Amino acid sequence: MILAVLNQKGGVGKTTLSIHIATFFAQEGNRVLVVDADPQSSALDWSVSRETEGLFPVVGIPKPSLHKEIPALAKDYDLVVIDGPPRVNDVARSAIMASDAVLIPIQPSPYDVWAAKEIVDLLQEASVFKENLKSAFVINRKIVNTAIGRDVTEALADYRLSVFSSTVSQRVSFAESAAKGQTVMEIDPASLASQEIKNLVNEFKEWMRNE
Repeated sequence: MILAVLNQKGGVGKTTLSIHIATFFAQEGNRVLVVDADPQSSALDWSVSRETEGLFPVVGIPKPSLHKEIPALAKDYDLVVIDGPPRVNDVARSAIMASDAVLIPIQPSPYDVWAAKEIVDLLQEASVFKENLKSAFVINRKIVNTAIGRDVTEALADYRLSVFSSTVSQRVSFAESAAKGQTVMEIDPASLASQEIKNLVNEFKEWMRNE
């Protein structure tokens, strides 16, 4: 399976979600590859900063030929996660064309809801060629103990895409683990942050089975 984590808006936590989803599947025993399609190479930088052997390889392909290169790579893996770029439409289009599913991380703010139109438009363009492409929003970097996530879910309804009920909060542990080239599940599997990732991935699996 090939999963792209995409949003044309920067700063929404694409890399954080990508590497945590990849880690969850790798810890279950799956063969996982992360493709860094962002010219800023955040996922690659994360991988390089790791002091111990990684659970999965990370390769950089920030090119509009991504959809042509990934099939040869994907045959050796159970899951390929594409960490997409902001503001690079040709690479984002290529990532969409390469994928079976797209998750769109979105921060709980009106600005992010409005900005989501760009990636939704790209997905609608691609649906002409990929009728079975699945896509859904994930509310990410939610402020803990606020109701704003519910408001955003209602606002996103206009886009007619699924919105996951599982949310991921803005927590210091995500930044602390990233600085070490690790994930929250490796540092503290029992943490609230780890539980949020677990809930998200389980909902993703259920969504993939039911869609």
